[in-house]
Amino acid sequence: MRCKKEEFIKGEYFHIYNRSVENTLLFVSADDYLYFLDKIKPKIITYPASVFAYCLMPNHFHFLLRQDDDKPVYQIFNDINNSYVQHYNNKYARQGHLYKGQLQHKRIKNDEYIVSLCQYIHYNPKKAGLVNDLSDWKYSNYLEWIGRRNGILFNDELLKIYFESAELYRQQIRNYEKYIKENEFAELLFD
Repeated sequence: MRCKKEEFIKGEYFHIYNRSVENTLLFVSADDYLYFLDKIKPKIITYPASVFAYCLMPNHFHFLLRQDDDKPVYQIFNDINNSYVQHYNNKYARQGHLYKGQLQHKRIKNDEYIVSLCQYIHYNPKKAGLVNDLSDWKYSNYLEWIGRRNGILFNDELLKIYFESAELYRQQIRNYEKYIKENEFAELLFD
C-alpha cells in the first residue's frame, strides 16, 4: 500500500520502487544505469536520506532509504525520474511515459521486514537470471554490503546492527536463496 504524504516523516524507513511501462528496458546500457545513479548522489543531500539498499534492474528499481530530514524522500525520485525520462526519450528517440505508473513507496514499520527487504532487493539480479553470483551485478550496493566496494550510496548502519560483518550478510543471502528455492519447490508440489 502506498504511503500517505503525512507518513513521510524524519527517521522513517521507506521502500521506494518503480517499473517501466510494458516492461520496456528502463536501462538499456551501462551508461543509463550510471546516469541514474549519478543523478541520485546530489539528491540525497538536497533531500537528506540514508541509502541502505538499492538495485537497478533492466526494467525496474528498488531503494530502501531512511528519511533524515523533514523533506520527503519521494521528492528525490520525482526529480530524478523527470530528468531520466527526458534523457532516455532523447537518447532513444522515443516519446511518452517510461514508467508504468506513479512512484511506489511503502513505509517500513518493523526491523524484521527491513532485514528481509535488504535481502530481497539484493537478490533481484540472481532471481531474474542476470547473474550467477550477486557480486557480478554492478548496479546494486550489494558490493558495499560485502565489503568489496566503497560507494557513497550506502549507509552501513543496518549491516553493523543486524549482521556485524560482511561475511554474516553473505551467509544470510545464501540462507535467503535456499529459502526462496525451497518455497518455490513447495509451491510446485501444491499447485
